[in-house]
Amino acid sequence: MSLISRLESRFGRWAIPNVTAIIIAGQVLLYVLQITRGMQVNVLEKVHLLPSEVLQGEVWRLVTFLFVPPVTSPIWAFFYWFIMFRFGSGLEQIWGTFRYNVFLLVGFLANVIAAFVAYAFGYLDFADNVFLYSTIFLAFARLVPDYTILIFFVLPIKIRWLALLMWIGYAFGILTGDWMGRFLIVASVANYLVFFGREHARDVKHRHRRRAFESKVKAAANAIRHQCEVCELNSENSPKTLFRYCSKCEGQRCYCPEHIHDHEHVTS
Repeated sequence: MSLISRLESRFGRWAIPNVTAIIIAGQVLLYVLQITRGMQVNVLEKVHLLPSEVLQGEVWRLVTFLFVPPVTSPIWAFFYWFIMFRFGSGLEQIWGTFRYNVFLLVGFLANVIAAFVAYAFGYLDFADNVFLYSTIFLAFARLVPDYTILIFFVLPIKIRWLALLMWIGYAFGILTGDWMGRFLIVASVANYLVFFGREHARDVKHRHRRRAFESKVKAAANAIRHQCEVCELNSENSPKTLFRYCSKCEGQRCYCPEHIHDHEHVTS
């Protein structure tokens, strides 16, 4: 029994169902409060994960940053929540409530730890939840790679290619960013790596073995199969020649039609 299965058998009753809908409901509430209050009160300033403020006693920020809505127009915010709900609820249906909860919990803890480490090195003002929720998209793309999305309701594209673009962006950030930036990127996808890292490593090994096998097969196919012991004519430079093996010679001795009856038998 795997670790996640043992944890589920013990703590499964504490799993929160429909957690994606709960998160979206909280984001919608904060979004409405922010746009209705206008510039008079910045509601989001009180819910962002600011390590400096948490250390001053505002511990609610450790949780409320999960409900920070996207800062965009209502139309794009709606599409953000629509996609998040579709992929999040899809993961919960595939994995089950407990496993999906653990996936989000690992990502949550990794982001909080990364925020405080970055703050300790003077690299971060506040932590965002965008990277955390992007792992929902990456996990769904891993499990259902052929799922098709209509870009702008017109252009169909499989989710695997969008996930590939996201991974390329992460790789670019790791290659070009500083060490703290690299740490934050890895921390933001920690939950994905915990759930799928072993599978990716196994896939890499499988592809390596397959390429090695294919190269051996190709080399064997290109190797000379028949070659006359006398004139060294072979099946590569004369593919239509019918080579034969002498039954009187010791071992597998091959000869062309011209020398099959005109050669000195090899015997012990």
